[in-house]
Amino acid sequence: MQGRVRERWREQPPWARRALAVYLIGFLEGAAAHCLDLIRGGIHVYASFAPVPLQALFVSLVVLDPLVVVLVGLVRPEGVRLASGVMALDVIANWIVNWPRLEEDPAWLLRPVGLLPITLFGLFVIASSARLHGAMTRPRLSCTAP
Repeated sequence: MQGRVRERWREQPPWARRALAVYLIGFLEGAAAHCLDLIRGGIHVYASFAPVPLQALFVSLVVLDPLVVVLVGLVRPEGVRLASGVMALDVIANWIVNWPRLEEDPAWLLRPVGLLPITLFGLFVIASSARLHGAMTRPRLSCTAP
């Protein structure tokens, strides 16, 4: 299997390999952040600022983020689709819970940790997903005879 994964990585154009690497870094960081949150605060760590459906989403990211990492690492198109869905929900949820703070202090957006990097990474994932998915699913030409 390892050889097949290497082959799939090698088949991707350089820009797609770089984009996939950014996906891996971003989702690994997200998984680590949500795991640390749960370790520090338990299952109700988000209860002080998020409604129950958003709490459930944030807790589910402990499973979804690593799943994206595995699927993207295996160069599976499903990983790109899942990444887009996860980031769309994550960005929307973070804007919802941070909106009251942003109304009080718009500079809150400019913090290097929190809403700004989540938003920028989410925009990158969503903006790159269609082209990346296409690169991963297009037929490959083989130069070897059958």
